[in-house]
Amino acid sequence: MRILLDECLPRELGDELTGDDVRTTLEQGRSGVENGELLQRAAGSFAAFLTIDKHIEQREQIPGALAVITIRARSNRIQSLRSLVPEILEALQDLKPGRSVRVGA
Repeated sequence: MRILLDECLPRELGDELTGDDVRTTLEQGRSGVENGELLQRAAGSFAAFLTIDKHIEQREQIPGALAVITIRARSNRIQSLRSLVPEILEALQDLKPGRSVRVGA
């Protein structure tokens, strides 16, 4: 599965999601792109977008071909995110395009 990590998440999180093709917005040349445009661009190439931006689901319309997973954690440091990897992997298994799901506290 192709997954795009928001620029506010560490690349190491992608390394934890073994078995998936995980890219960062920086690797895709999309660093600094506004969320709405970023979601539209990602919809053609990725199945899921992972972010820690808790407002994205209220402020942006999610394209029908893309699922958004919003991670709720103490911080965006890998030490805070690592314990949520099993929950993230479970959410990836149950993806519904055009929908948003939250994982974590």
